[in-house]
Amino acid sequence: MEVIMAAVLSCHHDVLAALYAPEQFSNQVSSHLNVPNGMDGDEHQAYRALIEPFFSDVVLTQFQPKLQVVIDELLDNLDAQRDVEVMTTLARPFALRAQCAFMGWPVALEQRLIDWMAAQNSATLAQDRPALRSLADEFSAIVIEQFERARRCECDLDSVTAQLTQLSLRGEPVPDEYLVSIVRNWTVGELGTIAAAVGSIVGFLAQNPVVQKQLRAAPMHIDHAIDEILRIDAPLLTNRRRTTCPMQLGNESYDVETIVTIDWCAANTDSAVFVEPQQFKWNRDPHLNLLYGAGVHVCPGKPLAQLELGLLTRCLLNKFSTIQLGDNAFERALPPRGGYQSIWVKFNH
Repeated sequence: MEVIMAAVLSCHHDVLAALYAPEQFSNQVSSHLNVPNGMDGDEHQAYRALIEPFFSDVVLTQFQPKLQVVIDELLDNLDAQRDVEVMTTLARPFALRAQCAFMGWPVALEQRLIDWMAAQNSATLAQDRPALRSLADEFSAIVIEQFERARRCECDLDSVTAQLTQLSLRGEPVPDEYLVSIVRNWTVGELGTIAAAVGSIVGFLAQNPVVQKQLRAAPMHIDHAIDEILRIDAPLLTNRRRTTCPMQLGNESYDVETIVTIDWCAANTDSAVFVEPQQFKWNRDPHLNLLYGAGVHVCPGKPLAQLELGLLTRCLLNKFSTIQLGDNAFERALPPRGGYQSIWVKFNH
């Protein structure tokens, strides 16, 4: 596939137009298998229909007690009254343990995945493509090991992993290559964005004691507040699309086969749509927030992410009387990562 040029969509109106025109702005951008995010049309719909039941209300209700155990253990081990580095102590461990609990993976796998994540982050920042290819193979091996455990009945047969091995499409079992791609989207993608989101939420609360007080008094608004926080401080910075025909958006023209980068951060802080876009406001229209995308490719894991971030935030606000910035300076993450590389916070009982 010959790519003629590259472009960036940053205006909210243009991004929304592209998201609702999947026939013109294809998700088939990568040369690697990407199920179902990198698919279009009937193929995308078929595979998306396979995975959406994993994020149903019933499944998430059954998962919530397991998630609560993960949160309680992490918060009980926080060193209250002393500065805590949130990303290494809370955000990344939470993202990893929550995902392992959701997948039904053994605790023994945790350190292996921690090491893998660290190597993946370093290779991504360095754009070390040979290392990234090697790490992709390593991740595939980890996931296939878990599938084989499920097939040997060595894990909970009701687990998400075990259920994935039972999936079929048009009467044929879904190949392991496709199952690995599904899990890669859930795990590799979600670990980074959930960790970044936790850092941004805690960092915002630490710097905005008034909002903390408001949420403790009215916890029913926590989910709305999280979406507004992450609108301002995007955990996922960009995605890509590919034009399938010549296109006109606003004053810009795009040739066929143009790779288009969607700048989520810019679109979600577009002053033409959001008054004082960098300010937290309670009265934002939630339908304008593109935190989870929009259109047919809207994030399928949105209900799981909202459950994880909402429950963690509620528990933090319940357990600690105040959350405040520590004495150490914070460091922002470097693209393509959003949020913080490190941020020090003091949790007070």
